[in-house]
Amino acid sequence: MRATGISLASGYSSLPEHFYARLSPVPVGEPRLIALNRPLAAELGLDVDGLDDDRLAALFAGNWIPLGATPIAMAYAGHQFGFFVPQLGDGRAILLGEVCDVHGVRRDIQLKGSGPTPYSRSGDGRAALGPVLREYLVSEAMAALGIPATRALAAVATGEPVYREQALPGAILTRVAASHVRVGTFQYFASRGDLEATRRLADYVIDRHYPDAKESARPIVALLRAVTERQALLIARWMHVGFIHGVMNTDNMAISGETIDFGPCAFLDAYDPAKVFSSIDSHGRYAYSNQVHAGGWNLARFAETLLPLIDPDKERAIELATEALAVFAPSFEEHWLAGMRRKIGLMSSEDADLELIDALLAAMHRTDADFTLTFRRLCDGISPPACDEWAAAWRARIARDPQTPPERAAAMRRVNPAYIPRNHRIEQVIVAATVNADFSPFRELLRVLADPYDEKPGFEAYMNPPLPDERVLRTFCGT
Repeated sequence: MRATGISLASGYSSLPEHFYARLSPVPVGEPRLIALNRPLAAELGLDVDGLDDDRLAALFAGNWIPLGATPIAMAYAGHQFGFFVPQLGDGRAILLGEVCDVHGVRRDIQLKGSGPTPYSRSGDGRAALGPVLREYLVSEAMAALGIPATRALAAVATGEPVYREQALPGAILTRVAASHVRVGTFQYFASRGDLEATRRLADYVIDRHYPDAKESARPIVALLRAVTERQALLIARWMHVGFIHGVMNTDNMAISGETIDFGPCAFLDAYDPAKVFSSIDSHGRYAYSNQVHAGGWNLARFAETLLPLIDPDKERAIELATEALAVFAPSFEEHWLAGMRRKIGLMSSEDADLELIDALLAAMHRTDADFTLTFRRLCDGISPPACDEWAAAWRARIARDPQTPPERAAAMRRVNPAYIPRNHRIEQVIVAATVNADFSPFRELLRVLADPYDEKPGFEAYMNPPLPDERVLRTFCGT
């Protein structure tokens, strides 16, 4: 059934047919609306106010297709934990189409958990309720924290079970993204020697995300450099809030520079640079402190796909690509250090600032200090326990800065969140929803996370780290 009142445009589906598979979502029997992000819907220019919950549930379950939609599953490849898989693709997601939002920016609208596709690799194409709630909460929290991320537009219960290790309630997430093109999308065509498709994809990405590259004498090199710089900033921002992506495979690195795919992701409680939560990351490839190295590795794989487009002389192409990639490490370090200066209340720069920051992180690691609370309490001048020597050096340093103490505290509160989507809180939400069909904890946590920098009377418990018996040690992909 085609929906009226909501209209989508095609974009990626105008590319050649071998870029995707055309198919529609598989209808579900009893869709029920769990959540609708009405502010985001308004930002996207979607007229949903005249639709009741049943119609909204049908729309966001894929039972009711918007006008102009051209549903497709995108093809892509990817390195998964270092091993190349030549065909992955949207195995449980269908891109409905695009809208131009109120800011004039093109945005994809995709259903995740909408049924099998040609890329499902014998999977059912469905999503369980728990991972849908996790992605909804974390993606919206990331956006509220000011970190580029895909957004959650709606969540719908399907009324049908999915079978993993046990039967679980099914759900569908409607995800909004600047686009769903990944490093793995380029790898899909490059690994097949399809130079024309790689060129078409690069032109599409430049037109959509990096139009300034067209003014360069070498647009492909400019594209590579722009993507590299955007990823450096993104990963630095992850590190500033203690975020661990958990599965930084090349098929999970969006060319747009947004955070994408929130499967086994987590946030640090006690600071540990080697911390891993993901159950499938047995060797710590994507541990907290390894994320910058993983990002650089992924970008090198992206550069490899572009070499034939950069220059017909392979040696010259490698030279130019290497120069473009060389901006990654210094760009990350610049963004990371600037953000960490702000977190400890510094406006000016001194050469010894890095040593001061490293000393704080070392003390936090040594004392198992909570990452988020340590920086939040520092806003009030409260330093971590057993850090008297560090605190003395810090107070001497901030005394040389031009801000007044109230100005400094206010600035620090704008970059050090009070609330993050802590792992144990998300787990409590999932248990309440899946076991008791109780979505009130989900809605309350969502409200708290929508304004992470302002403390809310009555919600102090949401700032607290987990008790010993509440700790979540493993997170799961959910596929």
